[in-house]
Amino acid sequence: MNETLKMTQEWDKIFPQSEKVNHRKIMFHNRYGITLAADLYEPKDAAGKLPAIAVCGPFGAVKEQASGLYAQKMAERGFLTMAFDPSYTGESGGEPRYMASPDINTEDFQAAVDFLSVQENVDSERIGIIGICGWGGLALNAATLDTRIKATVASTMYDMSRVNANGYFDAENAADARYAKKEAMNAQRIVDYKNGSYALGGGVVDPLPEDAPFFVADYHNYYKTDRGYHKRSLNSNGGWNMIGCMSFMNQPILRYSNEIRSAVLIMHGEKAHSCYFSRDAYAAMMKNNPYTDNKELLIIPDAVHTDLYDGGGKDAIPFDKLEQFFEKNLK
Repeated sequence: MNETLKMTQEWDKIFPQSEKVNHRKIMFHNRYGITLAADLYEPKDAAGKLPAIAVCGPFGAVKEQASGLYAQKMAERGFLTMAFDPSYTGESGGEPRYMASPDINTEDFQAAVDFLSVQENVDSERIGIIGICGWGGLALNAATLDTRIKATVASTMYDMSRVNANGYFDAENAADARYAKKEAMNAQRIVDYKNGSYALGGGVVDPLPEDAPFFVADYHNYYKTDRGYHKRSLNSNGGWNMIGCMSFMNQPILRYSNEIRSAVLIMHGEKAHSCYFSRDAYAAMMKNNPYTDNKELLIIPDAVHTDLYDGGGKDAIPFDKLEQFFEKNLK
């Protein structure tokens, strides 16, 4: 089922390679037949069956950025980890390029669990996931659906269905506003169909306007500078297709999150523009959920959104906490 992918074999991450782990490229497929590319990180001198973690995100990023950093750091702490590119992006398969789907992208996480479950050096009863930014919400959706996932971390999360339907800070949460967006995207579909190709919506704005909101400057500081730029990252370059995220508009991906029985840690920066996503997602997950003892909301003081991508130069990512969380719940 696996198609042949062209994957870069040399180290091309935005973070230095660790001497504490072994790294190799791997491929796996999802139930739609799309082949996904991933980096596998294994603790050196590891023995026996290991707990495993699949990592993805941020939304519009690639595995050479934040997800790879998380995966390598957790491998240093004794977990077998993988960071993967979602369908239609990075080195993964899927045509046309730069499309997103609440269904297929949730399936990408489940397919990663499929792959990890059959590895000889993985304990299939001890598998967790980490989702960053928009993949934080998708990780919660995967945890709702997949009973094999024993522990989930959502870091600096976006609810992509909410932001697409309601706009930032719910400023467009009105039927007329949604209709106007849908009208524009459906008009774009005709243009794309006539052209035989899909127009890109543009990545993070560059150069940065002087009057740009702080969160736009925050993204620019990561995706458009040496700090986080990568040639295959959508956000660093041309962005998603203009209609690429259309199906998120009427897909409330967190509808049944209060039925998650497994362990969940939602963490977010106190000063992040997006913190309301995590606060509200946590409240919804806890409401009428009989399984609350293994759920936690962690607000990290003074941290902004992208600080949880790479630490922001101030070690904002609480890797000790992540290690403790997964050790406790992957047992």
